[in-house]
Amino acid sequence: MSEADGLKAEEKAFWVKDGQIMFREPEGSESCEVIDAKGKLAMPGLVNMHTHAYMSVMRNYADDVEFGEWLFRRVMPVEDRFPGEGAYWTTLLSCMEMIQTGTTSFVDMHMYCGQSPLAARDAGMRAFIGRAVVGEDLYGDGLGRFREAIEEKEKYESDRIRFLMSPHAIYTCSLRLLEQAMEEAQKRGMLKHIHLSESETEVKDCFDKYGKSPVQLLADIGFLDDRTLLAHCVQLSDDDMDILRASGAHVITNPASNAKLGNGFAPILSMKERGINICMGTDGPASNNTLNMFREMSLLSLIHKGISRDPVALSADFAIRASTENAARALHEEGRLGVLKEGAHADLAFLDLDAVSLFPNNNIVSSLCYSANGSEVCDVMIDGKFVMRGRQLLTIDKERVYYEVNKLVKEYL
Repeated sequence: MSEADGLKAEEKAFWVKDGQIMFREPEGSESCEVIDAKGKLAMPGLVNMHTHAYMSVMRNYADDVEFGEWLFRRVMPVEDRFPGEGAYWTTLLSCMEMIQTGTTSFVDMHMYCGQSPLAARDAGMRAFIGRAVVGEDLYGDGLGRFREAIEEKEKYESDRIRFLMSPHAIYTCSLRLLEQAMEEAQKRGMLKHIHLSESETEVKDCFDKYGKSPVQLLADIGFLDDRTLLAHCVQLSDDDMDILRASGAHVITNPASNAKLGNGFAPILSMKERGINICMGTDGPASNNTLNMFREMSLLSLIHKGISRDPVALSADFAIRASTENAARALHEEGRLGVLKEGAHADLAFLDLDAVSLFPNNNIVSSLCYSANGSEVCDVMIDGKFVMRGRQLLTIDKERVYYEVNKLVKEYL
């Protein structure tokens, strides 16, 4: 399936063996479980490329305030008093929502050692996880968080769970720390994940302090390359976009979060024209306030049609690719993630084509972007194993999660 051809749906049988998709019938297939998917659409599981899954406890908690108020006076105080072990339950809550809305992989920047990988492992999800690092010196005031990041990698890394180096942002990390994080990532074979150019204030402060844009700042220290994931990238100049294109870095747009916090809309069409790889994430539940990638796909397309006054500016095909194939490219998982092809990971979402929101099935690709709301997802498979079947979660005890999260809300919010 090529870019020129466009995405398409077709009737086809396939097999799953050892966590991989096969289109050739394997030996011993007579003993396989046969799944009748009549009336369903099997699609690659969606990839949420940027979130803070532990933040589900703050869903609808800090709304309708400006960005500085939201971050520094609402969210951060809760993070400071929140118990680390509580993040296991709040991350599981986020995993529940992602699974139920067809997301099978997520990229997480978190704050509480061990909780995100443990929750992802228990939920059966595929995850790319980084402990947020901040400070002046990675081996000084940032050493505690850096050690936690490496401890997580050594303890939990597996075929399904990988780890990223995640310096938080240019305004919470010194240049020295950013350079050190870059060197450690290269030495350990880790991708890098950072927030960048999210708000006008961030860009202004960067010019005031360094005399250059956040993008130029990272380019000058050699931070930008094809192993770099950049969340947000809302406030970009033409020069910034040219730098990103030349570097091969990957942009993760977050339409709902950026709109809600009043930070604006990323110049997606200009980046797209330059050939920059654009992926998509929800950001955390404290700022979105969902982890529903179907809503995000719809927003991405509709927002950029609207602001460009061009109904063909950004297609459903592109929005879906941003949540599947483009994500795989950014994660260096091309051909294995975000596609339905021979040898790919069997990470699948099955949608009910008879759901009223999708019926009639005039154009299935369009329906995924403009009609679907996530409720159509009935079964989810990750790494060849069902984690939800018949809309019943198989790896997570919903009632226990609700009970534990409710306790945390009453005590810490």
